[in-house]
Amino acid sequence: MVASLTTLPVIGVPVKSSNSIDGWDSVLSILQMPGGIPVATVALDGAKNAGILAAEIVGAYDEEVSSTLSKYKEGLKNKVLDSVKEIDQSGWKNKS
Repeated sequence: MVASLTTLPVIGVPVKSSNSIDGWDSVLSILQMPGGIPVATVALDGAKNAGILAAEIVGAYDEEVSSTLSKYKEGLKNKVLDSVKEIDQSGWKNKS
């Protein structure tokens, strides 16, 4: 695996495929790396979260990336709060 060949952080993204066992073979191949070969793992088919995690790693050293990520996460929070307001106003039974 790539993680054994580099000192850079590696993020494993397990995926479901037509020939996998519900993605478990992919998950286990990432989780069972030997000691000394760390691999961060995100959820099954979690490429979006892998990208965010990578941005968080880079953002620890790059203010511009950190700021952009902060704005992105604020947008996610606002989207959830807007949904809550809409449900409060119209009721959950009327949500389409």
